[in-house]
Amino acid sequence: MREDIPAGGRLGVAVVGSGRMGAFHAETLARRLPHARLAAVVDPAPGAAERLAGALGADRAYTGVDQAWADPAVEAVVVAAPARSHADLVVAAAGAGRHVFCEKPMAVTLAEADRAIDAARAAGVVLQVGFNRRFAADWRAARALLDAGTLGTPRLLRSVTRDPGGFDPSRVLPDTIFLETLIHDFDTLRFLNPGAEAVEVSAVGDALVEPAWRDRGLLDTAVVTVRFDNGAIAVAEACFEAAYGYDVRGEVLGSGGMATTGDGRRSGMAFSGPAGRLVETVRGDQELFPEAYTAELAAFVEAVRAGHPAPVTGEDARAALAIALAAAESVRTGRPVPVQR
Repeated sequence: MREDIPAGGRLGVAVVGSGRMGAFHAETLARRLPHARLAAVVDPAPGAAERLAGALGADRAYTGVDQAWADPAVEAVVVAAPARSHADLVVAAAGAGRHVFCEKPMAVTLAEADRAIDAARAAGVVLQVGFNRRFAADWRAARALLDAGTLGTPRLLRSVTRDPGGFDPSRVLPDTIFLETLIHDFDTLRFLNPGAEAVEVSAVGDALVEPAWRDRGLLDTAVVTVRFDNGAIAVAEACFEAAYGYDVRGEVLGSGGMATTGDGRRSGMAFSGPAGRLVETVRGDQELFPEAYTAELAAFVEAVRAGHPAPVTGEDARAALAIALAAAESVRTGRPVPVQR
């Protein structure tokens, strides 16, 4: 147990960003984790932090992160601000001696990723990145089969993310489908191919949902093939419009068998009527992965309290980012691209 955090005390955590994911993480800290408390909410938008903090009973609301760093009640921070600000916030939090849970992507360039990793290491703080599928029951069960040797050597892997859509394209980066969506899949492929690293990426993509996005380089549909150094071949695909709901699945074919993950049904019930067979599916990530989102923050809090490394590290985030950047480059050049180390 760390000396600066009493064994029976609750870890004081500030959430930076009060948007959709920030609000969910704030609620988790305030209501779902017995060893943590929501110490503060930070958001530069007028009134945003106050509204969320008031709704959840947080101690304080701030408009600037410097106010949080000056608050001794803030021992750790959850970074849920826009992606382009993540690396700077990780560096600032580490410099202030705060442990950091950062939503994906941790950075949007490898240089930024290295800067964030180095800052956390120099400060001796825990740095964890929000790759929630590692904490979902299906994916954990598949990894357990791999760790036990039951699946044997991975040969083919697949990861799928299909989103119902509805986001504002003006608020995202041009390579969002790789940096913010498929980056989950790239981490999943690494998680389900333990010990292996990607060496080459080939990708195709287009704006098929909204062709007008093509002019600003924003793709909404992509397929990526990843070759790993253990010989395994993986495919990741994403689309920003799935009329039937939020669809996230995975598959590993190994020498000892196959494991599949992901089931977007709201329940096991299926209704058969005049219109045919109806299966209700989930409509968003927070509906599909509520337990995983809670479990990843619980693991972060435990890592800080116990003084052990985070289960998903900055190095994991960097490795997934390297695949994402190679995929974006492959689409632009029309050629396979080596993954930078």
